[in-house]
Amino acid sequence: MAIRIGSGAGFSEDRIDPAVDLAERGQLDFLVFECLAERTIALAVAARQADQAGGYDPLLEERLRAVLPACYLNGTRIVSNMGAANPQGAARRAAEVARDLGLVGLKIAAVVGDDVRDRIDELEPFGQEPPPTEDVVSANAYLGHEAIAQALDEGAHIVLTGRVADPSLFLGPMVHAFGWGADDWDRLGRGTAVGHLLECAGQLTGGYFADPGFKDVADLARLGFPIAEVRDDGSAVLGKLENTGGRVSVATCTEQLLYELHDPQAYLTPDVTADFSTIVFTDLGDDRVALSGGGGGPSPRKLKVSVGVDDGWLGEGQISYAGPGCVERAHLALSIVDERLALCGLEPLDARFDLIGIDAVARGAAAVTAPSEVRARAACRMSTEADARRVGREVAALYTNGPSGGGGVSTSVRPVIGIVSGLIDRREVSQTLYWEVS
Repeated sequence: MAIRIGSGAGFSEDRIDPAVDLAERGQLDFLVFECLAERTIALAVAARQADQAGGYDPLLEERLRAVLPACYLNGTRIVSNMGAANPQGAARRAAEVARDLGLVGLKIAAVVGDDVRDRIDELEPFGQEPPPTEDVVSANAYLGHEAIAQALDEGAHIVLTGRVADPSLFLGPMVHAFGWGADDWDRLGRGTAVGHLLECAGQLTGGYFADPGFKDVADLARLGFPIAEVRDDGSAVLGKLENTGGRVSVATCTEQLLYELHDPQAYLTPDVTADFSTIVFTDLGDDRVALSGGGGGPSPRKLKVSVGVDDGWLGEGQISYAGPGCVERAHLALSIVDERLALCGLEPLDARFDLIGIDAVARGAAAVTAPSEVRARAACRMSTEADARRVGREVAALYTNGPSGGGGVSTSVRPVIGIVSGLIDRREVSQTLYWEVS
């Protein structure tokens, strides 16, 4: 027995058309959308505070309208963390979308329980002390696969979650389909490896892999998203649809397996301590790669909690300089902004003054050859919105206050959400299901 799982998104603003292609041509049992990054849920909490009906992924409706008709026709079930800070609200909206499309009787489950803001004082430090309660915007525990599998067992056509570990979104359908036990560590470990490979969508099919002249990937504008054919022992064949761009190879799979991986023998998830060290990839040709090996051990006693904190305001200004001496003029411009902020009595919490293309990433670097143009950027984290706005104003003032030849100013101000982590005893966190029917 085997099931087919497709990856419909690797982040909240990912492309939608590859997921439509999967829904229409993939012959999938499950289509999974992974749309929740570290800071995304904190921003979603802020959105829900502004509108109690909101707080779920802003592209939820657009994605569902695009894929639901084909998924309904082909019997494909959808799993996603697009519920973000409001899984119940997401389920209600999904039901409305389904009814609007004439799809009556769809069962939609929301997984609730990851929000642990009311227990922030109980968190154990994980690299950094938990912040004062008054600074906390969000606190969400990384849940596992259990409630997803339960919802599918109970007939859900769509499962929407908040914070769930990324591989768990894919592991839930496997546990549902194959009936793996809660302590079947080797199968859970292999299933987690499959989920880890699929979770970033186009990264597996060559997107993040591509490096022209070194690692060439064809037709990236039409990049196809990955599919895994998973067997009941946890082994799998990874691939993509025919006539789509990208590539699936041992190299693309190996890079994605190592992505964000610390200890390959002990990859900690809520479901299992996965062992990726014995995984073997075999090239089957035609953009198909077999995965075998891997295993796992008991799951950790504690769950990771991602805590979003109010961390001030970011004020930013950018200005371009071109022609002879552009680098020197850009350096002078940034030094003027830095001095102006000091003269005005403003003390940034953090500050960066970069020449984009020279030292914005490689700090302290110098251009090998003199560029013909450069973009100067000042970015300062300030305590108040008003102070943050002053950063952009000082950059704009360079138009007439020197140095010469500046143009194309852009400014922005936004609140900063910082992220710290903690640990909580898993026995203190429970998952429940909320249901809607279209």
